[in-house]
Amino acid sequence: MNLQNILTEIEKVDADVFERVAHVSRRHVFQNLLKKSVKAAAPVALGAVLNNAYAQSSSVADVLNFALTLEYLEAEFYNRGLAAPGLITGMEGLSTFQQIAKHENAHVALLKSALGGAAIAKPNFDFSAKGAFPDTFSNYRTFLTLSQAFEDTGVRAYKGQAGNLISAPDVLTIALQIHSVEAMHAAKVRYLNGSRGWIMGAMGVPAAVYAGDDVRVQGGVDVVNLTGLGVDQVTGAFDEPLTKAQVLAIATPFLA
Repeated sequence: MNLQNILTEIEKVDADVFERVAHVSRRHVFQNLLKKSVKAAAPVALGAVLNNAYAQSSSVADVLNFALTLEYLEAEFYNRGLAAPGLITGMEGLSTFQQIAKHENAHVALLKSALGGAAIAKPNFDFSAKGAFPDTFSNYRTFLTLSQAFEDTGVRAYKGQAGNLISAPDVLTIALQIHSVEAMHAAKVRYLNGSRGWIMGAMGVPAAVYAGDDVRVQGGVDVVNLTGLGVDQVTGAFDEPLTKAQVLAIATPFLA
């Protein structure tokens, strides 16, 4: 993606970003970056622009990089899965994962362009999780299990970071747009995996992905007592967020 396109993507996230940085214009920023004698310096300078724009809310870049890490993981997972000979069989599964891969790669591209030089590098991944899943790309059932886990994690992770983006409403809007797509991914993958489209209780693999999703009290009200519904029905009606620490604990085994 060239520099002009990166500036355009940043404006999609925050239309006023350049006017907030020392009252300069988009054209001024663009021209100054082009003056850099070393091309590699341009992304670094662009990252500085983003950081200055959100000087009053330094957590924004942290949240975007946190999201980027998850999107790197998901995109790499699906790219490898689609490249594995004979892994994904049947037109429904193949078309589904081809489309999900396109979505995840688009998420990576947008987050990287928004962060510029502040974007973290893509980590190396171990999709066996240190040997816990040795046949990830040779056993379709294992692949489905991890796909479901990654998508369910993504949904809960974006929800957990929403409060940290209140100071940047345009960025929050983009994050929520990604969040809803991740939820649709999760429902479709759960269907392919023979599961219901929503999480009930705190059961699943890996267990850490589903920890704390068996809450029956919402807004201080015990919804089981309120409605007379069973615990599974109530816990399936609400999805709980994951903290950054919880998500990193889930992701760490998959980092090489």
